[in-house]
Amino acid sequence: MNAPAKTEDFASSIPAGVYAETVLAVTHYTDRLFRFTMTRPQGFRFRSGEFAMIGLMVEGKPVFRAYSIASPAWAEELEFFSIKVPDGPLTSHLQAIKPGDQVLMRKKPTGTLVLDALTPGRRLYMFSTGTGVAPFASLIRDPETYEKFEEVILTHTTRDVAELKYGFDLVHEIQNDELLKEVVGDKLRHYATVTREDFAYRGRITDLISSGKLFTDLGVPPLDPAIDRGMICGSSAMLKDTKELLEKAGLNEGANSKPAEFVIERAFVG
Repeated sequence: MNAPAKTEDFASSIPAGVYAETVLAVTHYTDRLFRFTMTRPQGFRFRSGEFAMIGLMVEGKPVFRAYSIASPAWAEELEFFSIKVPDGPLTSHLQAIKPGDQVLMRKKPTGTLVLDALTPGRRLYMFSTGTGVAPFASLIRDPETYEKFEEVILTHTTRDVAELKYGFDLVHEIQNDELLKEVVGDKLRHYATVTREDFAYRGRITDLISSGKLFTDLGVPPLDPAIDRGMICGSSAMLKDTKELLEKAGLNEGANSKPAEFVIERAFVG
C-alpha cells in the first residue's frame, strides 16, 4: 500500500526526531484490545523486545506513549498491540485509526526485555498479562531466541477468553510460517490462563507459580536459577508479585548493563 501524500500542515507540525508512518492494517479483537501494523522507517533498527514512543497529533500537539514493538527485529513492518482506554490521552484516539492514517514514532527504541540482558540458560519463561504479551510477540518470532534457549514458555493471562486470541493467533502464525516453524520446532510452549471465565487453565499467573501448578501443568521442575531465565511484562501489581516470586526462587534481576536471570519491562501505555 502506498503512503498517502502528507499535507504541508501535517508535515510542518511533526516534531524533530520523529517519524510519520502509514497505518497498513488494523484488527479489533474485543472492545478493549486491537492490533495494528504500520510502515517501518528506512534505517530504523531495534532489538526484539524493545519499545518505542508512538503517538498522534491531538488538537495540534503530539501525544506519545510507550508501546512495545510486537514485530520481530527482522520484519518489514512494525506491529503493535494496544488496549483501548475511553479517556486515554492517546489510546482514545489511537483506537480509531484506519489504514492510510499517519502515526508518529520517535526515532530511538529502548527497553529491558531483550535477550542481551539475560545470562545464558536453558529454559526461558515469558510471563505476561493483557497487552504485556506484545514484546514477547516480537521475541517468539525471532530466531535468536531459539538459538539461545532450548525451551521457551510463553504464559499469557487475561480476564476473559476472548482476550487470549492475539496470543493464539501468534502461535498459529509461527506454526504456519515455512521458515519460522523450522527454527522454532517444538521449543515454543504456550500457557494461556484466564481469571474470570471457565477455561482449560484458570487463575493468576502468580498464584499458579506459587502453588506450583504452572510447573505441574507443563511437566517441568520448579524455577531453578542455574537453568531458568525469565521476562516479565504486565500490570504494576503483576510485575511486583512475579518479581518477588522469581527472587524467592533465587533468580536475580538483570539489565542491559548487567545481565542476570530475569528482566522486567516498566513502560506503560495510557
